Amino acid sequence: QLQLVESGGGLVQPGGSLRLSCTASGFTLDYYVIGWFRQAPGKEREGVSCISRSGAIINYADSVKGRFTISRDNAKNTVYLHMNSLKPEDTAVYYCATRRNWCSSYPSDFGSWGKGTQVTVSS
Repeated sequence: QLQLVESGGGLVQPGGSLRLSCTASGFTLDYYVIGWFRQAPGKEREGVSCISRSGAIINYADSVKGRFTISRDNAKNTVYLHMNSLKPEDTAVYYCATRRNWCSSYPSDFGSWGKGTQVTVSS
C-alpha cells in the first residue's frame, strides 16, 4: 500500500524550532517532487515549500523564506521540513504530497497526500 506519513509536529513556543518528516512506504520518493503544504482552521490549504527530485530546485512561500528549510534524503525515503523562528501564524496542520514533474505551489497539482501533522505555535 502506498503511503505518505508526516511526523514531528507538536506544540512549540514562538521563536522555537521543529523538524517535520515525510516518509514514504510502498514506493520510492526518488521519482517524485515533494511539496509541503499547511492548512490553518478556516483557511485554504497553502503551499509552504517544494523540492525537486534531485533536490536541485527548491521553492518557498514568501511567508517562510529564511526560516524554513526543505531537504530530502532519498536513501531514507524521507523529506524534511526544518522550521525555525516559528510564529503563531505558522500554526496549522502540515501535509506532504507528491507529484511527478516540477515544483508547484498549488495543492491541486499534487496527487498522493499524507494525513498531516499538527504544528501549534503558542506561548
